[in-house]
Amino acid sequence: MLDKTAKGSTVGSNKLDKKKEIIKKYNLSKEDLTWMLRNVFVSRKLDDAEITMKKQSTAFFQISGAGHEGVLTALAKVLKPAHDWFIPYYRDRALCTGLGVTPYEMLCQANGNIGDTATHGRQMPAHWGNVKLNIVQKSSCTGTQFLQACGVAEAGLALKELKEKHNYDTSKFLVEDAEVVYTSCGDGTIAQGEFWEGLTTACANKLPVLFHVEDNGYAISTITSKQTPGGSISKALDEFPGLKIIECDGNCPIESYKAAEKAAKHIREGKGPVLLHSHVTRPYSHSLSDDQSMYRTKDELAEEKQIDVFNSYPKTLIELGVMTEKEVNDLLEEVTIDVRRAMKEAVDTEWPAPESALDHLYSHDVDPTSSDFETEGSFEGKTDIPMASAINAVLRSEFSKNPLLRMFGEDVADFSDLEKLKDPELKGKGGVFKVSSGVQRASLEGQVFNSPLAEANIIGRAIGMAMRGLKPVVEIQFFDYIWTAYMQLKNEMATTRYRSGGDFKCPMVVRVPIGGYLRGGSIYHSQCGESLFTHVPGIRVVFPSNAADAAGLLRTAIRSDDPVMFLEHKHLYYQGYNRTADPGEEYMIPFGKARVAKEGADATVVAWGALVQKSIDAAKKVESETGKTIEVIDLRTLAPFDMDSIKKSLEKTNRLLICHEETKTSGFAGEIAACVNEECFEALDAPILRVAAKDSHVAYCPTSEDYILPQVSDVYEQLNKLLSY
Repeated sequence: MLDKTAKGSTVGSNKLDKKKEIIKKYNLSKEDLTWMLRNVFVSRKLDDAEITMKKQSTAFFQISGAGHEGVLTALAKVLKPAHDWFIPYYRDRALCTGLGVTPYEMLCQANGNIGDTATHGRQMPAHWGNVKLNIVQKSSCTGTQFLQACGVAEAGLALKELKEKHNYDTSKFLVEDAEVVYTSCGDGTIAQGEFWEGLTTACANKLPVLFHVEDNGYAISTITSKQTPGGSISKALDEFPGLKIIECDGNCPIESYKAAEKAAKHIREGKGPVLLHSHVTRPYSHSLSDDQSMYRTKDELAEEKQIDVFNSYPKTLIELGVMTEKEVNDLLEEVTIDVRRAMKEAVDTEWPAPESALDHLYSHDVDPTSSDFETEGSFEGKTDIPMASAINAVLRSEFSKNPLLRMFGEDVADFSDLEKLKDPELKGKGGVFKVSSGVQRASLEGQVFNSPLAEANIIGRAIGMAMRGLKPVVEIQFFDYIWTAYMQLKNEMATTRYRSGGDFKCPMVVRVPIGGYLRGGSIYHSQCGESLFTHVPGIRVVFPSNAADAAGLLRTAIRSDDPVMFLEHKHLYYQGYNRTADPGEEYMIPFGKARVAKEGADATVVAWGALVQKSIDAAKKVESETGKTIEVIDLRTLAPFDMDSIKKSLEKTNRLLICHEETKTSGFAGEIAACVNEECFEALDAPILRVAAKDSHVAYCPTSEDYILPQVSDVYEQLNKLLSY
């Protein structure tokens, strides 16, 4: 539905009687209209103040919201802080001031000091956030916000349902009736794939999301018509199923107010998402590192100056008889003085202590490395449970106990059609490896569901849910296809707690089948790349080698308060050698605590995943031939990893071999070797050796695969070399 409420390109084309009709219809008082002008002035003067601070080297970056203030001010007037939710983008200064963020707080962010309530000195200016106002702290990434907004909306609906249908106590969560989840972007960001993923998710699930596209005609220097079909996002999306489209002149706060009211009403009535396409200006360059006079004509800039809300809206209010010219000038002077005062106070505010820069990488309240997560297992009953089944048992148990858990991914549910759950003859899918089989039946309706075939969609929505209080335990079907989600994982999931100074967090578990040795897995079903996640601060990385450890570590991951990459080796799912008795429903293993898989005195092998058993087999062969004994340490978790256990072992053996399936160059063995070199070099009687995959992709041919991936024979050869040094 394309609703062109006011698509004028200039304020001059908007007749006063049309504005009078809107004022009358929505009962806008002089106080309302004056408040909107004040907010426009405040936002613009804050941009000017930051530019001044940048020139004075008291701010270190600046990107303005100039020209966007009209529609954003109207939205701030219509939407409700601490009721609705907001994931705005960097031009949304006027929205945030209108919702209640103060000039002082914004200018403290420009300076990076302790008065910054958005990021606590962690992010550049214009990266909005305010936990008290429900403004979710935003990263620099363009396009990641849309899927997160869907997740925030889904969490709100889920919490409301838990309260109303299951009498669940949601008092610790902010759950309101008729919420709107606002998210926004410029016309350039609509080229991002996640914009389209977010739209389709919101429409398919009828989510209460307001997508605001602020179209100033330029993505830095690229014009809209060169990247959007038909030159207009609202035209391109006309008749998009389930999406209401409202197009407005964003330079006019009065007309924008009408559009914002219509959008909010549609969403609050439960009718689904809205795309608000506002036409705005960009009187200042993209940022201070850009000079738009190099690619925009003087005539174009002069025309924009006339319709710029900072100039056109005061004129409109004077022509309407709402304010006199003197009242406008007095208001501008008052705002200017207030912002100057705020700038001085901000510049005088102290910076945080340097050592506090490492705070909030992980939870301060829940430590998964502590003894709180070290519980005894019962290990009774069935004795040959494979790793896949052990993981499945934990998922069933935890989901049956905790209604806040959510699991989704590709094919993870037993059924997409819930009616089929009632059919006893249908077993259901439950994942391509059957690891999530039956979890849907063991949980409440809506806790387990299938996602679209889109990895970023899975992670982005999970991040939004986690920010809001749910605990997602999601699955990426194959590690080989995780890369479309890497932006969400590295720049969003891992940074949420840190970049918000602890105001928001992202506790979630990402389960990922990983690794090769499948015979025929080839390039795209054999990848192993754990070091690409151990390298990212803020993420816990778990890589079990056996069923008991997988059960204990997964329960720890689910009950911890940090984002966890839980890597499950596909080859190990149903092996006979790594099975377990039932460890019970409370068994947990702390992160960062290695397991001595085999004791020995003459050499230490450190391994994880599929290389643990291969190392044990090689060690036994060496021992039978040499009489020397080999200690094999299974790290189990890589971030953090148990350096103390390695040191303790080296005190006995004085020799170290590190084995992993990932390629040798830049693999995690290099990190361990570096730490050993730095911390216990004197304990070594031989060089540190490594066994790893060759620096190649994995080929399809079985003999080629065997040659590329590390085998028992490779470990055996390097152990002999190590012992003979």
